Amino acid sequence: MNFLRRRLSDSSFVANLPNGYMTDLQRPDSSTSSPASPAMERRHPQPLAASFSSPGSSLFSSFSSAMKQTSQAPSGLMEPPGPSAPIVQRPRILLVIDDAHTDWTKYFHGKKVNGEIEIRVEQAEFSELNLAAYVTGGCMVDMQVMRNGTKVVRSFKPDFILVRQHAYSMALGEDYRSLVIGLQYGGLPAVNSLYSVYNFCSKPWVFSQLIKIFHSLGPEKFPLVEQTFFPNHKPMLTAPHFPMVVKLGHAHAGMGKIRVENQHDYQDITSMVAMAKTYATTEAFIDSKYDIRIQKIGSNYKAYMRTSISGNWKANTGSAMLEQVAMTERYRLWVDSCSEMFGGLDVCAVKAVHGKDGRDYIIEVMDSSMPLIGEHVEEDRQLMADLVVSKMSQLLIPGGTVPSPLRPWAAHTKPAKSPGPAQLGPLLGQPQSRPPTQGGPRQTPTQQPARSGSPSQQRLSPQGQQPLSPPSGSPQPQRSPGSPQLSRASSGSSPNQASKPGAPLTSQPRPPVQGRSASQQGEESKKPAPPHPHLNKSQSLTNSLSTSDTSQRGTPSEDEAKAETIRNLRKSFASLFSD
Repeated sequence: MNFLRRRLSDSSFVANLPNGYMTDLQRPDSSTSSPASPAMERRHPQPLAASFSSPGSSLFSSFSSAMKQTSQAPSGLMEPPGPSAPIVQRPRILLVIDDAHTDWTKYFHGKKVNGEIEIRVEQAEFSELNLAAYVTGGCMVDMQVMRNGTKVVRSFKPDFILVRQHAYSMALGEDYRSLVIGLQYGGLPAVNSLYSVYNFCSKPWVFSQLIKIFHSLGPEKFPLVEQTFFPNHKPMLTAPHFPMVVKLGHAHAGMGKIRVENQHDYQDITSMVAMAKTYATTEAFIDSKYDIRIQKIGSNYKAYMRTSISGNWKANTGSAMLEQVAMTERYRLWVDSCSEMFGGLDVCAVKAVHGKDGRDYIIEVMDSSMPLIGEHVEEDRQLMADLVVSKMSQLLIPGGTVPSPLRPWAAHTKPAKSPGPAQLGPLLGQPQSRPPTQGGPRQTPTQQPARSGSPSQQRLSPQGQQPLSPPSGSPQPQRSPGSPQLSRASSGSSPNQASKPGAPLTSQPRPPVQGRSASQQGEESKKPAPPHPHLNKSQSLTNSLSTSDTSQRGTPSEDEAKAETIRNLRKSFASLFSD
């Protein structure tokens, strides 16, 4: 108390105390002040700081206040900062491969990836591009274009590609398939996919996919024109019917197509195929009434009918009249079936011919490089722009660049289940529960008896019960000392035979074994057995004195005789000492 009074008399210590913490020790009448009754305290509750009137509680309050002030200092540093400036994502670069006649920048003006990331459009033709692709570095594109008479050289890493130009054409001598390979090498997503763009570099290859659809749907639902393929000029000896159409190699816009009227013209065309050193296809000439074109851009469908006015057998050459027709389920089936080839085509079109015989013939399918026709060209370009933005939002990772084409296989596998207690037991060295014997309850690892160094302490479990009996079916059944032995098939068999796997166990009652060997004292069971009424201190003493080997032991009757002899000797010694 004197120590507290000295501390309170210290002006520096009292000055550091908060307001309202003046205690009764500083008052001269603090020793005579009587506390209020409990009833009054309950009726008039006081603040916590004012309710303490003892010196110890007042000192404790001062220390608590000091600790609070100390803890508030670092906590102020952890306060959440004010609103910071938003993180500006770098714009995503879209490479549009198309000629300069169409300015794709205006169609992507104001559009954003995921509604927040800007899109920067770079437009060039295949002939104006070059690139270098890396395994981990993506694809670096070099562009050299002419803008208003000025040569613009630029290098960038695109995030997405819109292909609106043919990558290969024999007629124009254009072969940019190596650029498509490089873009695919860099793992760039595109519309249509670069895999499909490369496959569309050979019309007979694409026509083979139409043959699969023809065999799948049948000629009624998918009327494909009859066509014959020749890898070179050598098999082209004769034609089954005339007139016919011969198509040389891979070309577009009606180029490389020749109408053959008779066998002599056919032989002349065969020599041209030999000079071209390319493949050729032949198909029957169809006297068409009009051409049909069904296009699909995302989920938008349109059907057009084109009729030649100039009288040319090629409806896409010369003057023609174009009109939009109703989209029927038959047309929708055609374009939907073709849009599934090569892993899926986001933009495609099916070309067919309606003959004067009233039948339709599908002759070709086009990909995203198809020319747009009709009075809805601007709408179709806007639909392509919306489709590209949607694909970019789905494929591009926010905060990253481009999803890697080589994803780890572990990301697609199911997570392995964590091992439970039963599996962790052997790993941690814990004892495992064994199958119970017939008619007995299953034993948990906590029911195992505790071991000690003394043989006499190994006779009973910690609960004072008789040690556990061996489980059935275990390779080496463990038995605690003092427990009944396993029954044997014959009285002359050794004890080790009972512990072999598959040894039969009998459920007949048998007398308790009084003597145990040292090797059998280490074996313990995991199944409790009922306490034996004859197990007493004399038996425990007898068991501790029994040290004979297992091979020298006989049947249970011999063990009882030995135990009885030892008890008689103990009684004799006891009677001598008592006299």
